[in-house]
Amino acid sequence: MEINKRLLKLRILMENHGIDIYYVPSSDYHQSEYMCDYFKTRRFISGFGGSAGTVVVTKDKAGLWVDGRYFIQAARDIAGTGIELYKMGESKVPTTTEFIVSEIKENGTLAFDGKVASIDTIKEIENMLNGKKINIIAKYDLIGEIWKNRPEIKFTEAFILDEKYTGESFKDKIKRIKEEMLKKKANYHVVTSLDDIAWIFNLRGHDIKNSPVNLAYALISMNRTVLYIDETKLNDKVKDYLMKNNIVIRDYNDIYREAVELQSQNILIDKIKVNYYLYEILKEKNKIIFADNPSVLMKACKNKVEIENTRDAHLKDAVACTKFMYWFKKQVKENKNIEKISELDISDKILEFRKEQKGYIEPSFDTIPAVGANAPMMHYRPTPERHDNLKLGKLLLIDSGAQYDNGTTDVTRTFAIGNIDNKLKEHFTLVLKGMLSLSKVKFLYGITGTNLDVLARAPIWKYGIDYKSGTGHGMGFVLNVHEGPHRIAPTYNSQKLEDGMIVSNEPGIYIEDSHGIRIENILLVQKAENTAFGQFMVFETLTLVPIDLDCMLPDLLDSEEKEFLNKYHKIVYNKVSKYLLEDEREWLKEYTREI
Repeated sequence: MEINKRLLKLRILMENHGIDIYYVPSSDYHQSEYMCDYFKTRRFISGFGGSAGTVVVTKDKAGLWVDGRYFIQAARDIAGTGIELYKMGESKVPTTTEFIVSEIKENGTLAFDGKVASIDTIKEIENMLNGKKINIIAKYDLIGEIWKNRPEIKFTEAFILDEKYTGESFKDKIKRIKEEMLKKKANYHVVTSLDDIAWIFNLRGHDIKNSPVNLAYALISMNRTVLYIDETKLNDKVKDYLMKNNIVIRDYNDIYREAVELQSQNILIDKIKVNYYLYEILKEKNKIIFADNPSVLMKACKNKVEIENTRDAHLKDAVACTKFMYWFKKQVKENKNIEKISELDISDKILEFRKEQKGYIEPSFDTIPAVGANAPMMHYRPTPERHDNLKLGKLLLIDSGAQYDNGTTDVTRTFAIGNIDNKLKEHFTLVLKGMLSLSKVKFLYGITGTNLDVLARAPIWKYGIDYKSGTGHGMGFVLNVHEGPHRIAPTYNSQKLEDGMIVSNEPGIYIEDSHGIRIENILLVQKAENTAFGQFMVFETLTLVPIDLDCMLPDLLDSEEKEFLNKYHKIVYNKVSKYLLEDEREWLKEYTREI
């Protein structure tokens, strides 16, 4: 098996370099969630195709750590490789850090490519060693040494995102960042996270599939701002824009050379986002101030212009998704070779409708169309080699989204393929109850997503069921589909939900070898009334896509839930119908009827 051969080659290199443990995270030089193919070293060495996971290799063991979204997929992908699956968060399962600390012996050597490892992770290992002496070497990209025909790092043309979309100029953003630097007594700020750089400079690109960012670094001081970027990406318009804003342009890799030259500076860096290799250079002659990038919270709280644009992007996306739903339901009703339609066909069809929308750029992630038993794999991806076709009596789950020039979208719907049994309808309705419960809550300012997570789970817990994922993630503006610092999940998150934040609401039920159900809407955090008890907050639902009435058991919904759903569907019809053809409009009227 190819993976076994790769592990053998890796262990030979480890032996040659005197390495006891080699650590392989899922990241690039910028700690990105999604990355270009050049950086997919964890996939290369393990065969696991999910977007998140970590591999640790010793002389006689190899482990893959994944969270609950990937338990089923990971087990399938690594079968026969000799790699052991570690299900993160499960009882008695060690973390990667705990495993490394327990496996490495006194004076042993831990190695990794420091450019793809975060400071936070390596410091956690150092802190847990409890005085045990080990060697930490951050200079070895051993996977690169055995990866023949490795894809090249992708550099594409950058483009300016106009202020009519962003609502704030680069100059105003950089002024706010410098004010935060002063508060922290930092005279330099190193930024390596690609979405932060894109937001600060109002630049976008296509260097990473589905994430409109450029591979770049930034160095901000009180008297200058440097952008480290491949200059071949910059057309005359972009160069002129950077020059007018007094932005110094340096080559992409110059950050490492110029970091050596910095000395006696107070440098602000985010230990979760900056790579360990760069940190090792900076800490030699400077004082390091660890803090979140100021841009993280600024970026998360969308301004009025971004919000209006986002609403429009979700409306366009709703038109595309509704047209798809009409097409799909028509195929099922007319039974036109329904079981010859594949998951790949479904993905192509929804993409076709999105491409018709004004300002469409690309998907915001690879579409997840999953039939029946494929759907419990939360991040399942059909391929030409492995996919299923539609089958009557089953469920079809579709998680998809798009990047438009005025917003980012993400929506999941689960559809009945013809008539389905009552157990499927019961599970669907429980998920719907959880989604509605979170959607309609009013809460006091100061609440975090951790406080609200139980609202989405409670109707599902009542039946002794849970889902192994968070309930909601933040989302960017013409940026990453997953964005912090906020989230809705049972694991502790200290970030308050602020006015202007965008977050997903996506509870689910996943029954292995049977079915998966997820219903996802995107919510906008907004201020409600301010009373003697404090500032209250509410959610506005941005997603405007019908929920499949064919899947539900109305009797399981209480009167308040029915009222909320009916009002939602009325809004969907009123906003979306004007962009549909007559037969589509008549169909939508029926599928948004009151229950």
